[in-house]
Amino acid sequence: MVTLRDVAGHAGVSVSVVSRVLNADPSIRIRPETRDRVMESARLLRYAPNSAGRSLRRSRTHLLALVVPDVTNATFTDVVAGVESRALDQDYSVLLASSPRMQPGSDGFTRLLSERLVDGVLLQKGDDAPIDLVSRALSHPERTVLINSGPVPGVSTIALDDVAAGALATRHLLELGHRSIGYLGGVPTSDTNDRRRAGVEQTLAEAGLSLRREHATSLGYTYRSARDAARILLSRQNPPTALVVGNVNAGIGAITEAAEMDVRVPDDLSVIAIHDIWPAITCAPALTTVRLPMKQLGGTAVDVLLAGLDSETHTAQVVDDPAPELIIRSSTAPPGTASDRP
Repeated sequence: MVTLRDVAGHAGVSVSVVSRVLNADPSIRIRPETRDRVMESARLLRYAPNSAGRSLRRSRTHLLALVVPDVTNATFTDVVAGVESRALDQDYSVLLASSPRMQPGSDGFTRLLSERLVDGVLLQKGDDAPIDLVSRALSHPERTVLINSGPVPGVSTIALDDVAAGALATRHLLELGHRSIGYLGGVPTSDTNDRRRAGVEQTLAEAGLSLRREHATSLGYTYRSARDAARILLSRQNPPTALVVGNVNAGIGAITEAAEMDVRVPDDLSVIAIHDIWPAITCAPALTTVRLPMKQLGGTAVDVLLAGLDSETHTAQVVDDPAPELIIRSSTAPPGTASDRP
């Protein structure tokens, strides 16, 4: 392996000069041609810095951990991509974890920061975990950023504009002519669910309507829980003609259950879901969604975490650029579509 001493010998300078040039030391005073000669020698010899030694000197591992509830969940794919891309831009690598043994309060999670295995953790909590309990379980909140959460006292958070997403979905249904709109939501401990439902309710109120209690559920974002929720709502007298579903996986579950009940989508029921993943295109009918800036969420989370490592300050940010985007497919239509056909 090529060392600093090899580069120094090739360039005809001292090891300390090579080190200061390659680390961009602003205080070094050398001739431009000497600097160029050092850089050229490093390039010709294919010198690669010893990242382990550099990390020890700077007390940094240049590793971040991204902890999510389930790596097989397609809604996290773009978040992971955004985190990895921004981390690489900042000379960091990312460890991905999703085991229950890696949740806050567990030995595995605590070891990540207590033993300096990583510099910081980006945490997407499970929907069923109360945010106050999660924040109290953090061993090093100053080196943790909560994704899709917030604000939380004493911890940096990064969230999406969930209120705007709920509002956009509802507005789409209203513009189609629907006046009986239901909401399939997440569990009560999900703060994203609270914000998305708030967007639905605010937009209905602006139209002189309200979200009826019998037209709303809070069973969760999973495919299975959404099937149960859809069956409950669609079995009631005077069911809604349209549904806003708080998560795309749940939206696919709602469409599946409607088909099992011989409720035709979109003829009898329009369905729109928040988030957009590739399976939304493949279900029948293709699911109308509200696309959220998940890659930007992941990238901004890295920026917030790294800034906090240097300043030890906490911040609560909302990623609202780009804004939520309506993706119209085949699962939404004006009410009474079937009866209007010849």
